[in-house]
Amino acid sequence: MKTTIQRGMVFRIYPNKQQQVLINKTLGCSRFVYNHFLRFRMDEWKYNKKGYSYEDTCLLLTNLKKYPEYDWLNEVDGTALQQSLRDLQKAYKNFFEGRAKFPKFKSKHNHCLTYRSQKNNNNIRVIGNRIQLPKIGRVKTKFSREVVGKISNATITRTASGKYFVSLCVKYETELQPSAGGQVGIDVGIKSFYSDSNGCVVENPKFLAKYAKKLVREQRKLSRKKLGSGQWNKQRVRVARVHEKIANTRNDFQHKLSYRLTNENTLVAVEKLNVKGMVKNKKLAKAISDAAWSMFFEKLEYKTKERGGKLVKIPTFYPSSQTCHVCGFQNPIVKNLSVRDWVCPQCGESLDRDKNAAINILKKALSMKTKIA
Repeated sequence: MKTTIQRGMVFRIYPNKQQQVLINKTLGCSRFVYNHFLRFRMDEWKYNKKGYSYEDTCLLLTNLKKYPEYDWLNEVDGTALQQSLRDLQKAYKNFFEGRAKFPKFKSKHNHCLTYRSQKNNNNIRVIGNRIQLPKIGRVKTKFSREVVGKISNATITRTASGKYFVSLCVKYETELQPSAGGQVGIDVGIKSFYSDSNGCVVENPKFLAKYAKKLVREQRKLSRKKLGSGQWNKQRVRVARVHEKIANTRNDFQHKLSYRLTNENTLVAVEKLNVKGMVKNKKLAKAISDAAWSMFFEKLEYKTKERGGKLVKIPTFYPSSQTCHVCGFQNPIVKNLSVRDWVCPQCGESLDRDKNAAINILKKALSMKTKIA
């Protein structure tokens, strides 16, 4: 059975000096367009009570590029500037629908920047060991896999450490590879990354704690430098590289773990967590952020979907830890997080807190799936 998959393929690119200048110009122009029209829309609403759509701002951008003082906007890819207007429109939409705060101006001091170019005719394509990008030309690329399918757009990123990456949005048809057909419930935590209903426990690597000493050392060196100086900028890059290492190792760990889970199971059940609320706990905020459960659940969701499976999220306040999976007795004492093992007063079953929670999560997910079906 064939299925259509759309995914991003990320590769590191090695632009020459001239190409770096063009990429940096595009990043700056994209930021300028976003901020310029955010200010314009705010002022128009404040003084004239008039709203503008994406199409309206596109026409205004075309006129803006005709003025001599804004002629430099023509030097970069026009689709990247239009994408900035789409991003602004999306920011407004998210605000009006209650998903985000009011749009903010983008700072030029942000060292990690991106812009997106839309494919038009054949302006984005792979040629040997290079990628053709609009206005930039052919850029040397390190390919970690073969690019198959139809490219719809390319997102170029300059990281805080000064590296350049391209993410190609590719759509292609492939044979559906079903999983082994298992079912598993997962209870995530801080001490162990997760415990599942099969009794498997994955320890939490705690990547931030692993690199904490190195990060502190580099940040202290940065604090001694004069802000904005050449030495300060060199040290800023060193700090950024440590953060990059932490993010990359965490991402690699989660990809491998989510692949194994989705390869073995058709149904994966997790608890819907209010992570934003949980990180307000000052004692646990750093550990919760380091675990990055939301990122892990996102990976599980798209990977189960690609294999014809399903990720089921049970309600946040379901008492999975407090309920005995054998008889259903709810023990309020287990609300205390220090209680790791307990004996059910009703049936006498000895229970491990995390494994019991994982079994209950799977049971709840199966009952929800039946109701939905």
